[in-house]
Amino acid sequence: MEQLLWLPPHPGLGEALSDAKRITDPAERLARALTLSGYRRDFTQTARIDRLATEGQGEPAQTATLGLTSLRVAVLSSHTVDHLLPAVRVAGLGRRLALSLYVAPYGLYRQALLSDDRALADFAPQVVVLALDARDAPLQLPLDASEAEVVAAIDDRVGELRQLWRRARERHAAQIIQQTLVPVDPPLFGSFEAHVPASPFALTQRLNDAIRQAAAADGVLLLDLAWHAAQGSYGAGLADPVRWHQAKQLVSPELAPLYGDHLARILAAGVGLSRKCLVLDLDNTLWGGVVGDDGIDGIRLGQGSATGEAFLAFQHYAALLARRGIILAVCSKNDHAVAEAAFGHPEMAIARADIAAFVANWDDKAGNLRRIAAMLDIGLDALVFVDDNPAERDIVRRELPQVAVPELPDDVADYPARVAAAGYFEAVSFTADDLGRGRSYAANAERKAALSQATDMEGYLRGLEMRLEISRIGEAERARATQLINKTNQFNLTTRRYSEAEVERLANAPGSLALALRLKDKFGDNGLIGVLLARPDPALEPGEVLIDSWLMSCRVLGRQVEDAALDVLARAAQAAGYRALVGEYRPTARNGMVAEHYPRLGFGQRPTPAGATADATFWRYRLDTHQPTSHFIEVKDA
Repeated sequence: MEQLLWLPPHPGLGEALSDAKRITDPAERLARALTLSGYRRDFTQTARIDRLATEGQGEPAQTATLGLTSLRVAVLSSHTVDHLLPAVRVAGLGRRLALSLYVAPYGLYRQALLSDDRALADFAPQVVVLALDARDAPLQLPLDASEAEVVAAIDDRVGELRQLWRRARERHAAQIIQQTLVPVDPPLFGSFEAHVPASPFALTQRLNDAIRQAAAADGVLLLDLAWHAAQGSYGAGLADPVRWHQAKQLVSPELAPLYGDHLARILAAGVGLSRKCLVLDLDNTLWGGVVGDDGIDGIRLGQGSATGEAFLAFQHYAALLARRGIILAVCSKNDHAVAEAAFGHPEMAIARADIAAFVANWDDKAGNLRRIAAMLDIGLDALVFVDDNPAERDIVRRELPQVAVPELPDDVADYPARVAAAGYFEAVSFTADDLGRGRSYAANAERKAALSQATDMEGYLRGLEMRLEISRIGEAERARATQLINKTNQFNLTTRRYSEAEVERLANAPGSLALALRLKDKFGDNGLIGVLLARPDPALEPGEVLIDSWLMSCRVLGRQVEDAALDVLARAAQAAGYRALVGEYRPTARNGMVAEHYPRLGFGQRPTPAGATADATFWRYRLDTHQPTSHFIEVKDA
């Protein structure tokens, strides 16, 4: 079974790996492994890339230089996973992660979490994966068990899992990923199986449903292997009885690259590395034909032909992505006016207003993709570019390796499934703010256009009619605040990552300040754009409170929001009885833009507290000398 079909095939991957093996410089070996992880590969090739990367992965600076996020992941399993680890690490590279993996002894996942496991504690996992299988501790029920007995048994099993989740959070402050259970027993009743509550298949299905509900309630992420199996993603490679009885392998080695990618995409999404923007070519991608030659009436789109319906189906899929919060953009070699006019076609499923950045000209597409990223104030690594032309895809991959460019099938009817299979837009939450994100980015482009026409900055800012709404982070704000914490890299003073449960715990801790910032202006609602988390710290002086996290969306930079936010935080800290704010700046490869944030706001440097990160700097702001800053934002403090 060929896997990872969205990745381009390498014309000579084996030879490239042999050449890479001769590289002696560790940093160069890791860089080469990173490049090769972006190609389609089998189990053996994946293992070779992993060896290349493992031998090259040394100092953290090497991974940071390549733009990789380091993450420590503990895998606690009830089935054999050692053969899957190289695939997980290599898939992590493909998702811009440098993964360190710890594996507990086979089958001892309960002991690892419930007892004092020193090895696990020393590893200090940031993520704990519970990779369980349906044969582990099966529900021992007679086939004629009543509905009440089935419900009680499922509740007990889920209760045990929730206890393990709690212990993982309490002991390690880790995000948990729970693997769902793949049905392994052949049916006993045929199509009648679901009508027998205690049949093996029905029990597994209902247990998975209960796990999904509990995970949603507890802020646990899912590696929904059962769902993938039901979709046919793994073919016959899951729960193969021969593999199971010989080696207790739930996932066959041949399918390790796909399993690794399914886990890596969740890990990446958890630290904010999912893609944000779908950039679309037009001719023969969104519709059949060339609008400049065929005219609007001559393009193939919509009902009446199989080809037209296939293009319409792809448009519907892109429109649904936009509704869930993915930004849509256009990058086309075309006459701009002609390309825009095509969106007046009566069968078009995507409206011109759905496109946040529309670039149609005769320039090279790599340059236009740079332009789109600049227009939207997002990184190139947030873009997914879909183009039917293989030559254009190859050029963009070569010129802009940060941009994801899926390899497309020959038939447009398969485009939606191929883009979905790639997992570029993997989500770990879904909030009301996500629904309006595309429009928010389009409005931001309008703000930039207004800025280009303004005669002075003061007049521009005053004309925006900005209103900053402040609220404590409660249940309504928690999911979006967590999402922002884990996705924001540039305007983020510490880049600490927290699960939703950890945000809740921090927000409710005595003496903590947890504030969400929402910005509106005359162009629209920017949504929740900032998070301020401050907490007491034993390493500080009495009366000081540590700004644990200060982060804001780059969409609102240059509008004095940070000045208004300082006023809000200073008032909240004074009301809580504090005498000084202490800001921490922890430099990363991507947050250099805020290196002078605290001194610019009037903070003075203070000594580094004991136990702090070596390269962190600390800054103190006396609240008794605070004077409201000058800005053009109306602050509504709830």
